[in-house]
Amino acid sequence: MLDPERCKGGSKCDYICQRFCPGVKTGKETITIDEDTGKPVISEELCSGCGICAQKCPFDAIKVVRLPEELEGECVHKYAEGGFRLYRLPIPKPGKVTGVVGRNAIGKTTAAKILTGELKPNLGDPEADPDWDEIIKAFSGTELQEHFRKLADGELRPVMKPQYVEALPKVVEGKVADVLKDVDELGVVDELMERLNLTDVADRNVKDLSGGELQRVAIAAALARDADFLVLDEPCSYLDVRERLSLAKLIRDVAEERGIPVLVVEHDLATLDYVADLVHVLYGKRGAYGVVSKPMGVGKGINAYLKGYLEAENVRFRTEEVILPERADAEKGEGGEVLVEYGELVKKYEDSGFELRVEPGTIHVGEIIGALGPNAIGKTTFVKLLAGVLEPDEGEVDFDVTISYKPQYLEVDSPEPVMKVLRDAAGSEWGSSWFKSKILRPLDLEYLLDQPLKDLSGGELQRVAIAAALARDADLYLLDEPSAYLDVEERINVAKVIRRVVEAKDAAAIVVDHDLLLLDYISDRMMVFEGEPGEYGIARSPESKRDAMNRFLKGLDVTYRRDPETGRPRANKPGSRRDREQKEMGEYFYATA
Repeated sequence: MLDPERCKGGSKCDYICQRFCPGVKTGKETITIDEDTGKPVISEELCSGCGICAQKCPFDAIKVVRLPEELEGECVHKYAEGGFRLYRLPIPKPGKVTGVVGRNAIGKTTAAKILTGELKPNLGDPEADPDWDEIIKAFSGTELQEHFRKLADGELRPVMKPQYVEALPKVVEGKVADVLKDVDELGVVDELMERLNLTDVADRNVKDLSGGELQRVAIAAALARDADFLVLDEPCSYLDVRERLSLAKLIRDVAEERGIPVLVVEHDLATLDYVADLVHVLYGKRGAYGVVSKPMGVGKGINAYLKGYLEAENVRFRTEEVILPERADAEKGEGGEVLVEYGELVKKYEDSGFELRVEPGTIHVGEIIGALGPNAIGKTTFVKLLAGVLEPDEGEVDFDVTISYKPQYLEVDSPEPVMKVLRDAAGSEWGSSWFKSKILRPLDLEYLLDQPLKDLSGGELQRVAIAAALARDADLYLLDEPSAYLDVEERINVAKVIRRVVEAKDAAAIVVDHDLLLLDYISDRMMVFEGEPGEYGIARSPESKRDAMNRFLKGLDVTYRRDPETGRPRANKPGSRRDREQKEMGEYFYATA
């Protein structure tokens, strides 16, 4: 695998990969130089896989990846010689919601683009441009044969909601209501705006919307189109728990009522479990290759992903299982030394009229507090008050502690390389074995060090921001929505890194997020934000995980059961026997199925 973005050609390395290649030394054209780009081209047929070129490359641009022989003949698309390749595709089914889960850079978006016709599959030959007859023939005998035939004949109209909604204001102008009416092909915009809670922002300009509002506008625009096939790429980003569950019900209703196939690519496993009928797991090696599993029932598929083992295909793609804590009472609670104690605080916004009231609370050394609540309820305002970014109108924030803060929205358009950002944050710890082993490597950032911030993807930028915040020497770490754009494994890795840093530095942390799996995994205690979004908020004092989850989910009138195999939360259907029983017991989250 040759990463063309990292490879600098011969100007800085004098083609050291070619000079040390054993195949080249014996007269074979194992590595040649492209006359147009000036960069090496490695022949996969002639390469012996010795790995010398990968070891010698000063830019870490070459990797040797061994592929399973069973995948031969199943390559759907290959970007270039020595480039990423995708094996198999998810199978859309009429009237059903098909979920797709897997790591970032493993081929999920590539698969979605192929199924919508945005990217034409080359069937494993990057030099080829197969016509639709060849593509249809390649999938003969499968359910995808008819899908591609309709796509080729123009009988299938796909609509895809893009992954990154922050770019929407750059291409769309005007008021929300006008924008949505322009794309309303089914006469359903009024209903969609009501179900997606967009009526209050109908007269606002798109450029003035928050991330969650942009996400809901993008979803409404996709659902308002007269589509035969609908793809939603990461629709839960920036949405709170209530919005995610409401969206899941809306997606299911659209699939069933219109009888069209819906494909949902998502990292929030609790929501994916609630919305999907079937699940495909994508596994492989990031940036190298991705393999789409056979379809599975949603519960079995998500459990297989967390366990890292596909029993039906006898494939283990991860060495460690992801198992969540079995009980809510395995927590530090009030036992540790008090690090921070704050009294009642009030923050008012005169322009919007929003007011946040903060109940008194304490934060202890070594503990991580999870903060959860709806959007526009004051969570970000609270951490900004603690961080000193905002001043309270009533009360006082006077802590004799050092604070490191990672904001919610990351808008970086800087040519500054990642290395400088992390070096500045780490100070004397930069280059130490502790920094490398506890932060840099677990967050998979070594290959990004010479990359400018402006060229990073959303997930890469998120990991850099988390690393920079944790690298600073602080007593209290405040992390606002660290899970955004991260895949499930990255979220678990981030949770482990936060825990290690907090324990190693005798510090504490507050983590604001909407991913219940992440908060359940990382938190010792939790604090719940209640009130009326956009009007007023109340930040409750930190309390036990069980009490906090019961308080929060009771307000949503939603119950979750915990999967007996993995401990992950699974939403109960409203009014079901489980739902009624748990509400009678007052156990909204920590009841095992």
